[in-house]
Amino acid sequence: MVCSSCGAENKAGRKFCAQCAAPLAFLCSACGAPNDPGDRFCGQCAAPLATGSILQPAPANATEGPAATGPVAERRLVSVLFADLVGFTPFAEERDAEEVRDTLSQYFDLATEVIARYGGTVEKFIGDAVMAVWGAPIAKEDDAERAVRAGLDLVDAVRVLGSAIGARAGILTGEAAVSLGTRNEGMVAGDLVNTAARLQSVAPDGAVLVGEATHRAASSAIVFEEVGEQMLKGKSSPVRAWRALRVVAQRGGQGRSDMPEPPFVGRDEEFRLLKDLVSATGRERKARLVSVTGPAGIGKSRLAWELEKYIDGVVEAIYWHRGRSPAYGEGITFWALGEMVRRRAGLAATDDEPTTRKRIAATVVEHVPDPEDRRWVEPALLTLLGLEPAPAGGRDLLFAAWRIFIERIAAKGTTILLFEDLQWADTGLLDFIAHLVEWSKGVPVLVVTLARPELFDRRPDWGAGMRNFTALALEPLSESAMHDLLAGFVPGLPRPVVDAILARADGVPLYAVETVRSLVADGQLQRVDGTYRPVGQFTTLAIPDTLRSLIASRLDVLDPIDRSLIQDASVLGQSFTLDGLAALSGKDEASLEPRLRGLVRTEILQLEADQRSPERGQYRFVQSLIREVAHGTLAKRDRRARHLAAAKYFGALGEDELAAVVATHYLAAYHASASGPAAASVAVQARTALRGAADRAATLGAHQQAVAYLKQALDLASDPAEKADLLMRAAVSADAGGSYALAEEFVRQAIGAYQAVDDQAGLARASALLGQFSWMAGSMDRQSMCSRGRCVSCPSPVLMSRRPFSWRTCHERSFVITKHPNAPSTLPTERLPLPSAWTLTGSSQKPSSTKGPRFWIWGGGVRGPPFWRPR
Repeated sequence: MVCSSCGAENKAGRKFCAQCAAPLAFLCSACGAPNDPGDRFCGQCAAPLATGSILQPAPANATEGPAATGPVAERRLVSVLFADLVGFTPFAEERDAEEVRDTLSQYFDLATEVIARYGGTVEKFIGDAVMAVWGAPIAKEDDAERAVRAGLDLVDAVRVLGSAIGARAGILTGEAAVSLGTRNEGMVAGDLVNTAARLQSVAPDGAVLVGEATHRAASSAIVFEEVGEQMLKGKSSPVRAWRALRVVAQRGGQGRSDMPEPPFVGRDEEFRLLKDLVSATGRERKARLVSVTGPAGIGKSRLAWELEKYIDGVVEAIYWHRGRSPAYGEGITFWALGEMVRRRAGLAATDDEPTTRKRIAATVVEHVPDPEDRRWVEPALLTLLGLEPAPAGGRDLLFAAWRIFIERIAAKGTTILLFEDLQWADTGLLDFIAHLVEWSKGVPVLVVTLARPELFDRRPDWGAGMRNFTALALEPLSESAMHDLLAGFVPGLPRPVVDAILARADGVPLYAVETVRSLVADGQLQRVDGTYRPVGQFTTLAIPDTLRSLIASRLDVLDPIDRSLIQDASVLGQSFTLDGLAALSGKDEASLEPRLRGLVRTEILQLEADQRSPERGQYRFVQSLIREVAHGTLAKRDRRARHLAAAKYFGALGEDELAAVVATHYLAAYHASASGPAAASVAVQARTALRGAADRAATLGAHQQAVAYLKQALDLASDPAEKADLLMRAAVSADAGGSYALAEEFVRQAIGAYQAVDDQAGLARASALLGQFSWMAGSMDRQSMCSRGRCVSCPSPVLMSRRPFSWRTCHERSFVITKHPNAPSTLPTERLPLPSAWTLTGSSQKPSSTKGPRFWIWGGGVRGPPFWRPR
């Protein structure tokens, strides 16, 4: 760093110039105030100095403040927070003075971190109380909302100090005298400060009380409960106050549902852990994986929503990505990752190819600074979205390029990737997540996955051996937490009804929420001031025993047309477009819109309004279980017709990334078809679509998923020739995916299928591929370098030599494989004569041998190599 006084160079970290003794300082990136090297937080505004601080030489006279002219007084609109500990006095009486001091220091550090996280400035600490200010020295349009968020977070965070210690807070917004340029005490003065302190003093333990102006400014994103007028010490008139209950939306109310949101209960520890992991990821710059698992309805999505609201409220630059694996079509290749890329590029699912290419290019330029990296990252992202073929490097190159893209984003700030419904993800996506966590170094990347326990049926070792792995298995809520859920959602619900709900819910919060929604649909509850209230008198209620029965009962009370639309939508998937539903239902979009709005009001569906989402403007089911139950009510005949219509709709869109969706709908239509010609015709379409899905998966390097699609196609195939072709495809993909034993099994089955139809050309290709697999696997006798087997064309013994790519012959010379002529000349070639009745086909190359005709098979046979056959 260069001293501004004398121009001398100084080593980083020095406090004074080595030549003229002028002080050197770190300038805070938030307010510009100088700070000493080693400071963790700005002494002026309490902003963190760990990142983003500018190391600058300070003028020689800049030792007392950020400006030589001294503090500047202004009148500003600010939000003032006062918080103090509850139960600290008896806590201190029972402990040693050093332990009390350590606890207070921990509290001060905790309060400073929380306040800075939401953009506030610590004004002062008084005993066990803290005062913080928003709106000075830098004002933001959502200062009041950030102050309330910080208050809620602070009273929750202090619980880590001990079970006997709590906290309370008071927040007021209004005009105050602000001295810009002062440090800590004395920056803000006025009646507002005193009143905030008095308001805090009447708050119960764990409560955040706010005044009228704060309530008005923050109510779009935070739920409040009015607590009436409070008589405060020293105030001649009572002060109207509200209690902040919970955050229900992103800043400014974005993403808030029109319907009341149930309180978030019983997951404080898990949520606190997630917040700590977010902070640790940014601080330590490490890649982490958090796996959240639990049965349907246990609260995984709600925990993720709370995390998203929290991330949106902090001042740190955090890059949020969310993607889900669709319930329809298990294992659609890399769908969730593609959704994240679309969201980052600002793409909608309906954007055309030129728009997609343009925005992907702009996004790569924005986040990937190195032109060399851009050259291979951009094509890899287009491959992910189905607009480019796979590169020569296959999956390894794609994984590396996608990882580089995420790492470059993370170089700008903590990057979070939330994968929802991972139990439906393809194996390739699971492999990529493991690759990302394993290979990303020195970048703050937090991967959060949500999955049902079925994930472990497919990947029993999920997370095992991964670096920085955290598992969160959500258990059913306690009875007290379920009571709190119902009391906050439906105040005044009769005790017998509460008991009946809790007896059947078994701690699953979705059961309680769906029960309430069912009562709303029946007209027994009505909305009042952001909650539901009973209408009339009722003491008992018949409640279905299972959650699925409960959801089915909700669907049964719908208008028949609306119920039919829900069934149509369930075929399309968890989310769907208006035009897709119109194509399936046969109704025009204008008549559908009012009905869909009504289903949103009844909380069956919700409208995606997030401008960053590629699904913006689409409708989606509030819960995946609702879709599953609605789909299960369809008769087989109706299910077949709807899935065929859906397959034709998605197929007409002409997008490669939808190949698996099309295949899945044809497959579902086949399983819903009665045996006979109708089923056979659908089977043909399903096999064709499954081949396309396998090709798409193989293009993306997801070879295990390709094998899964080809296995499904094999189950539908009856013709031996077609089976042989599918088996060869499956063998190649299994080999590429590392399943060598499975690949050999497929190719042996293909040999049998080719023999059944006397296809000599196919037989040669399959036998050559088997030889390649056997040699690569080292399955031949290593000591003698040869072994005995049977000829593929006759019952004669066969000599198999372990040489690239092996050769086979029998006493009739009916079949021979030799080294390819382009292989290294150092490898030996077996020269064995063939009957003159055989001729070379499929290649313009001429055998080069003085001892008789020759032929070779190269590369596994799937690319149409030359082969011998009888004339």
